[in-house]
Amino acid sequence: MILLRIVGYILLLSGIAALGAELLQYLEAGTWRSLPLGKLWYDLDRESLNGFQVVLERYIWDVLWDPVVLTVLQWPAWAVLGTPGLLILALARRRRPRRMFS
Repeated sequence: MILLRIVGYILLLSGIAALGAELLQYLEAGTWRSLPLGKLWYDLDRESLNGFQVVLERYIWDVLWDPVVLTVLQWPAWAVLGTPGLLILALARRRRPRRMFS
């Protein structure tokens, strides 16, 4: 459970950082532009993005890349990273033992 919470916090903080980057971009330019996950991944490490595409198309299933993964890569990075982080944290939260009698 602790490992799931750590992964959840990492995803949530990454989503918050991506949203912060969008806000800074808005303050500098004056217009809101979404930061797609694909652009963020490309800016961080383009070779791993290309490698992911090659592995997915060659070894797993080539149909997954074009309609599925490309669509997700066009979504805002804060939503793609933050939403699973929140879901993981909600599922892996610490549960207090129920008291049968007060």
